[in-house]
Amino acid sequence: MTENPYRADVLAWYDGNARDLPWRSADATPWGVLVSEVMLQQTPVARVLPAWQAWLERWPTPADLAAEPAGEAVRMWGRLGYPRRALRLHACATAIVERHGGRVPDSHEELLALPGVGAYTAAAVASFAFGQRHAVLDTNVRRVLERLVNGRQYPPRTPTRAEYRLAESLLPEEPAVAARWGVAVMELGALVCTARAPRCGECPVVDRCAWVLAGRPPHDGPPRRGQRYAGTDRQVRGRLLAVLREAPGPVPKSALDAVWDEDAQRERALDGLVADGLVDPLETGEYALPS
Repeated sequence: MTENPYRADVLAWYDGNARDLPWRSADATPWGVLVSEVMLQQTPVARVLPAWQAWLERWPTPADLAAEPAGEAVRMWGRLGYPRRALRLHACATAIVERHGGRVPDSHEELLALPGVGAYTAAAVASFAFGQRHAVLDTNVRRVLERLVNGRQYPPRTPTRAEYRLAESLLPEEPAVAARWGVAVMELGALVCTARAPRCGECPVVDRCAWVLAGRPPHDGPPRRGQRYAGTDRQVRGRLLAVLREAPGPVPKSALDAVWDEDAQRERALDGLVADGLVDPLETGEYALPS
């Protein structure tokens, strides 16, 4: 394996600049790490922190969550967005109880077999919760490596085999150091090598960054468009779920109709929530969070 020329400087930077996040603390449980990784998908840390703390206070173990209806997970999810993640966490907790006696498995293969756990989450939990050697390739890591090694401003839209090979080639051999390298590169991308306004002057490896050395050439691939929220079906879904989360029990259809004026869009959004298992239509004509 080629020696990682960035390792020492990135790890030293991390030692002095890492945020004090509860899921990184020495007493964080594997369940806490798993919950954090699911919550952090497409959601900033500032929004995740209070939600994570509340979630772990209510459900400190997978068994605690699995013992409650899936609808309570959706209710507790609040306004984090992409609420199907709440259902996946509930299904994951149930599987952990049924297959692993309530303990988050430390095997990468068993983690990957849990419902709703993909390649990134399995690698992250194995690495950050159990100190194993895995390439953890999230959006921040992909962006850092694309600039640092390949000299391009942004990585491809979806991870490629070449990106995985690059990440693997830079992993330190020692599992504990490899785990720390993974979170250090992730933090570098979150705090310094950001998407829109990178602070290259604060980067510990700026003198070896291929993108900077090339003059920071602009992105020349497909246009990168931000996701619009206002007026979309996502906004309508959020409003419908808010009604159900705040209600003590089932609600009449009229309560849902009141949150959005455009009938066709509202019905489409409601049908989508039902199809995703986030809302249960009852025989009474009312609607409720899943039981």
